Amino acid sequence: MCDSLAGKFLQRFGLFCLLIIGAAAHAELVPFDPDWQEADVPPPPVFSRDKLLPLNMPIYVTLQFGIDPATISVAPDGIVRYVVVASSTSGSVNAFYEGIRCGTGEVKTYARASNTGTWTIIKDAQWRGLSDNQPSKHAWVFARQGACEGRAVAASSAQEIIRAMKK
Repeated sequence: MCDSLAGKFLQRFGLFCLLIIGAAAHAELVPFDPDWQEADVPPPPVFSRDKLLPLNMPIYVTLQFGIDPATISVAPDGIVRYVVVASSTSGSVNAFYEGIRCGTGEVKTYARASNTGTWTIIKDAQWRGLSDNQPSKHAWVFARQGACEGRAVAASSAQEIIRAMKK
């Protein structure tokens, strides 16, 4: 019985050590920068629905989402900014100008546009977790499909993100 208890202890202690090492390694990959500040956000770009890169949304999502590749940018502050377009089967279209901060796993919506294409700026836009309970997971899907690689920006340029999305 002692051997069994000692074995269980060693097994659990080993798992605990792996978790601690994994957390430490993750902390090394994503250093916390208390002085980080978001750069000035450019105004919402003009977008097109003609050449959208589709997002592979879960099958239960009834809207179609796509990223306008011409709007993707990788900023020096580590933010990937883009316009995502959501289309319904009835023809309704909404667009969102957003930014993903891969290092913290967050997304911010800066502006929205409806069928008219006119942007409405969101006052006091806030960062929220990519995996928060949102109406749609399109930002999370974009992060996984090409914008982020783990907790880092997947590429140093928009062209590299576009190539990753086309794979």
